[in-house]
Amino acid sequence: MGFGSYDESEQQDVDADFDEEDAVQSSENTHDGTIEFENGASSDELLDRLKEIKDDP
Repeated sequence: MGFGSYDESEQQDVDADFDEEDAVQSSENTHDGTIEFENGASSDELLDRLKEIKDDP
């Protein structure tokens, strides 16, 4: 069988029968708010550090 070929005989039948009440409801875990982060470094300092990381073998 070549790369990318498809053979239906390799597929398995999976029983995906489940109760909706057992499923996770994404609305149960909503989070409202904001986050702020300051690292104290300027853009130039961050770009210089990135260059150092990329140049490091």
